[in-house]
Amino acid sequence: MKIKYYSKEILKYLLAAGILTIAASSPYFPLYVIKSISRRRSKKDKQKTKNAFAYLKRKGWIDVRRSGHDIEIRLTREGKERVGKYQIDDLFIPRPRKWDHRWRIVTFDIPIKSSFVRNVFRRKLKELGFYSLQKSVWIHPFECQEEITLLRDFLGVDTKQIRVIEAVRIEDDRFLRDAFQL
Repeated sequence: MKIKYYSKEILKYLLAAGILTIAASSPYFPLYVIKSISRRRSKKDKQKTKNAFAYLKRKGWIDVRRSGHDIEIRLTREGKERVGKYQIDDLFIPRPRKWDHRWRIVTFDIPIKSSFVRNVFRRKLKELGFYSLQKSVWIHPFECQEEITLLRDFLGVDTKQIRVIEAVRIEDDRFLRDAFQL
């Protein structure tokens, strides 16, 4: 596994934890950090984790500070942006066992001056399995509000530009049921 895999996992862990504080009673704090994150791993994996921390620090994505006998590891602004990208890359909509017979319709009106954002959003909807009813109207049968909110926040658009509508019935929806195998 590459350093980038470990870096990605460390960034996601730091995003979830907020600030990682490790008691450091000796000057060998990187060793304690690595041990706490990479328990039950081989010597090779521990070295990769150590290299990943060095890589993240060199890139400016994490900040390591000593506070008395404690070590604080936190994401920088750049690190938060990077982990946001990783969250978007890993985004998926889980398929429940049973469909609730509701359609989730996503409409968007992103200005032409923001065509890059519009194209990224449209491409991500395709990746998530949405069906295009029109260029700016997409539909999905499963709960996706959290995923769309995350995308909206990441792209820096508001609820006026991207809206989610939940519909109980769509006229002549057989083609949609076939498309989603419902």
